[in-house]
Amino acid sequence: MESQKITNSGLSKSRRWYPDSCGTALAMELVGERWSLLVVRELLLGGRRFSELRAGLPGLSANILTQRLEGLEASGVLRKRTLPSPANAQIYELTKWGRALEEPIFALSRWAAGSPLHDVTLGLSNTAFMLSLRTMIDREAARGFPAELGFRVGGEPFRARVDDGRLEIERADPEGAALVFEGEPLTLASVFYGPDSLAESQRLGKVRFTGDPSLGQRFVDLFGLPAFDND
Repeated sequence: MESQKITNSGLSKSRRWYPDSCGTALAMELVGERWSLLVVRELLLGGRRFSELRAGLPGLSANILTQRLEGLEASGVLRKRTLPSPANAQIYELTKWGRALEEPIFALSRWAAGSPLHDVTLGLSNTAFMLSLRTMIDREAARGFPAELGFRVGGEPFRARVDDGRLEIERADPEGAALVFEGEPLTLASVFYGPDSLAESQRLGKVRFTGDPSLGQRFVDLFGLPAFDND
């Protein structure tokens, strides 16, 4: 039965293939190529054009991005779609099965964030910052958080809300949100994961914030990076 599934999937086995029937081995075949999971990450908040994917993944060449998109499409993780007029642009978006990679990616992110090798000074895409909030939020402490949230990250608009402790995010204009945070992704990350208060971060120019300061600080306090524990 399992071999039937692989045969019918349309995946090519002409390249290397782990001689292992474990699901972990198959997962590595499907998304284990360099950049593949980062491409998926950039699509977790919705479809993106080729140029938008390249902008979110500095260092990834157009040729390699094309290869990764073709491979992920062949494996059923994503698909191409043409937007209706007047846009008429081609975007890449995750399939339903591809979107199920969200929790594995978040689990890997939480695990890796606890490593002493985690370099918080490296670059961060707008999407990666927003997804870090979704990954690192203290879900128990966040239950019942009352405010609609807005973000402008690197000039890109996002809107969010807390639903049963989970941070739901969409690409949308934050106009009218009770709390709005604006800034570059790396400096915003230092606001949410660093030691300074929201007021001090504003004074230092790391963030532009509108809304109730005490509620804003309460939201920022929902986030933190895990400590390394190797006992």
